[in-house]
Amino acid sequence: MTPPPSLTPSRKAEILAEALPYIQRFHGKTVVIKYGGNAMTDPALRNGFARDVVLLKLVGINPVVVHGGGPQIDQFLKRIGKQGEFVQGMRVTDAETMDVVEMVLGGLVNMEIVSLINHHGGRAVGLSGKDGGFIRARKLLLPSEEKRGEWLDIGQVGEVERIDPALVALLDSGDFIPVIAPVGVGPDGESYNINADLVAGKLAETLRAEKLIVLTNTPGVLDKAGQLLTGLTARQVDALFADGAISGGMRPKIASVLEAATHGVQSCHIIDGRVPHALLLEILTDKGVGTLIRGE
Repeated sequence: MTPPPSLTPSRKAEILAEALPYIQRFHGKTVVIKYGGNAMTDPALRNGFARDVVLLKLVGINPVVVHGGGPQIDQFLKRIGKQGEFVQGMRVTDAETMDVVEMVLGGLVNMEIVSLINHHGGRAVGLSGKDGGFIRARKLLLPSEEKRGEWLDIGQVGEVERIDPALVALLDSGDFIPVIAPVGVGPDGESYNINADLVAGKLAETLRAEKLIVLTNTPGVLDKAGQLLTGLTARQVDALFADGAISGGMRPKIASVLEAATHGVQSCHIIDGRVPHALLLEILTDKGVGTLIRGE
């Protein structure tokens, strides 16, 4: 592959100047970022993501990172002879799987992201939703698609009951970057595996974030013909659910984004995490790299 031509110093200066209106607009605002997919596993994209997060913080924007880790969980499950199972895009989580989820998300993956951001000059702090009872959860039951009126119990899978914003606010005030593993705590202290997209959406609502940005392995929301839909309203998203264009793992992702968009988050974006510097393209330029979803 031929490397791209290097920019002249004057062009680099022009690019920085062009970002000024966006820096002014979003200075002091909170941006919740769901980090997952190829952006987590490709080394070049991982380093680019960490640098971009550090840059956002340095120009006065407050990034809050919520990460997934599905591939890493699957790899570890295979090591102990278990196969990952999903229902309606949610991971079936028995007690043994929950132990793996906590170890991989709250330990391995979270620490790697924190270390990478800090390596590039940031001040990241890793959190689990269990820390300080930060994310309160309750058991999630899924409606049966085969038998109307019946509900499916898929184990220690939770939904967000409430999020305490005080811990994130404290970290933001100290110029730290929160990096959050999507594990919640129930009323009796039990652990719940929560879909990272759901946590990111609820966190964006709670923090009254300016933006919710979800990094994915697709160009954005696609119609049945595979065409990218660059802008959607709540009504259009509902229609896509109804005709089956949104299915599988995209269901909780789109549902959480739509929920955030209709509950006060100014703009919600599902963007292609395989594009280098996708975050900066979305926030600091007028070149979108995915789908914008608005509540109205």
